[in-house]
Amino acid sequence: MPLGLAAALLSPVPLWAQTILTLELVLEQATSRSPAIAAAAKEVEAAGGAARQAGVWRNPELSTTVEDTRRESRTTTVTVDIPLELGGKRAARVTAAERAVSVASAELSNVRAEVRSSVINAFFGVLVAQERIKLAESSNDIAARAADAVAKRVAAGKVSPVEETRARVDFANAQLELAEARSELQTARFGLATLMGDSAPTFDTVQGDARTLPARPGFSELASQLESSPLLLIGRMEAERRAALVSVEKSKATPDVTLSLGGKRDASMGRNQAVVGFSIPLPLFDRNQGSILEASRRAEKAKDELQLARLRLLGELQDASNRLTVAGTSLQTLQGTVLPSAQEAYEAASKGFDAGKFGFLEVIDAQRTLLQARSRYLNTLATAYQAAAAIDRITGR
Repeated sequence: MPLGLAAALLSPVPLWAQTILTLELVLEQATSRSPAIAAAAKEVEAAGGAARQAGVWRNPELSTTVEDTRRESRTTTVTVDIPLELGGKRAARVTAAERAVSVASAELSNVRAEVRSSVINAFFGVLVAQERIKLAESSNDIAARAADAVAKRVAAGKVSPVEETRARVDFANAQLELAEARSELQTARFGLATLMGDSAPTFDTVQGDARTLPARPGFSELASQLESSPLLLIGRMEAERRAALVSVEKSKATPDVTLSLGGKRDASMGRNQAVVGFSIPLPLFDRNQGSILEASRRAEKAKDELQLARLRLLGELQDASNRLTVAGTSLQTLQGTVLPSAQEAYEAASKGFDAGKFGFLEVIDAQRTLLQARSRYLNTLATAYQAAAAIDRITGR
């Protein structure tokens, strides 16, 4: 007797003595061992070091000048040159460095969201691949029983040998589909293991409920959450950093003063003299005008790129929301109408064939309809989880 719909398609993963992973365990391990997250965290620390350096005062310089090498007539001058930054250079430099820390922090949040999205997508990819194995095994069993039944009827002279050939072809196709499903599961398992920081899978199965569909708010509510997207946060922080760099370049247009304090020893006269002086560059030619223009245009470019990212993410969010909505509607129809009807039709055709009321072609048609419905269910389920993962990545859920 054919496997029931629930047992063949929607049953949970058996809890035998295996290494079984839940989504929570996968996320915990992936986020703790992710090289991408570790690298982004190091960048935040590096940016913090740059911000600390930006606030350090410039070191004074010790200068010594000796006039005449003879001790009795030697003149020695020792000064300490203290650079004095004018034009708000230090404050502008610190602000720009702090904005760089904000950019790095936003990058870290974005990397975490991307890793989480990738892990969720890969987890449900394995879960769907496991369901495909069940489907392929069910299909293989159905085709094997059908081929055996047709062979017996051919031997009894009740049907044409042509139908036996068709049954064998269907059985061979079912075996190929089972091999492909196993290969797909192996690929999905390796992909998930890589995201978890392993070179090969160390688990047997993942545990999840394929009947529970991902639920996300409607597009209007998602669009209102778009401004909290890590990608847009990066864009805003980068625009602020670029604006701060404009202030840095403008501050460089104001020349710095170097104050010199020290003393002079005149050996021939036997006296000491105080030395006070200052120096300042004359901004006759270089007023940093080129760098100011460059920084200003790059700041404007950052604003344009932010707006471009906002529009692009809005389009991606709408596409993912639409795909999730359509997938949800399709899954309800498949679960409520298509799959039960296809199952009933196949069972009726199988019983009729066993009773001699239907030909083998009717059984094959009913079987193909059932398998196509089950395959479409799994494809739609995968689409739903992929769309939900895309929404989470964009909104930073």
